[in-house]
Amino acid sequence: MRNVKLFAMAIGFIIAGIGVFGVAAPSVFLEFGRSLQTPNVLYIIAAVRIIFGAVLLWVAPVSRTPKTLRVLGVLIVTAGVLTPFIGAERSHAMLDWWSTQGSLFTRAWAGVAVVFGLFIVYAVTTPRRSAA
Repeated sequence: MRNVKLFAMAIGFIIAGIGVFGVAAPSVFLEFGRSLQTPNVLYIIAAVRIIFGAVLLWVAPVSRTPKTLRVLGVLIVTAGVLTPFIGAERSHAMLDWWSTQGSLFTRAWAGVAVVFGLFIVYAVTTPRRSAA
């Protein structure tokens, strides 16, 4: 179980890091997103989402917030399963809309990614025990 917790923590830090990147450079962040909008890459993204959701479901029972991680895990697995059905064209249209909202909008959502990633890290870390 320790390895799964470490894996979940690593994913949380990666998500937070991607969010920091989006806050710092929203236009580069959006261009990176555009580079990922091919059918083959969308299948990889779908697989990554399914794996991450499964990891959250697996680690949930030993986490600080088991119910929350279960819900997030189910939502992320569902998003992974639906990703190929959205397709590259719709994905491109959504990113085009996103880019028209301005950099503040992008930075705000990137900030949400930072908070989400750090929440995952917090949820899977074992609380320190007080010396009593």
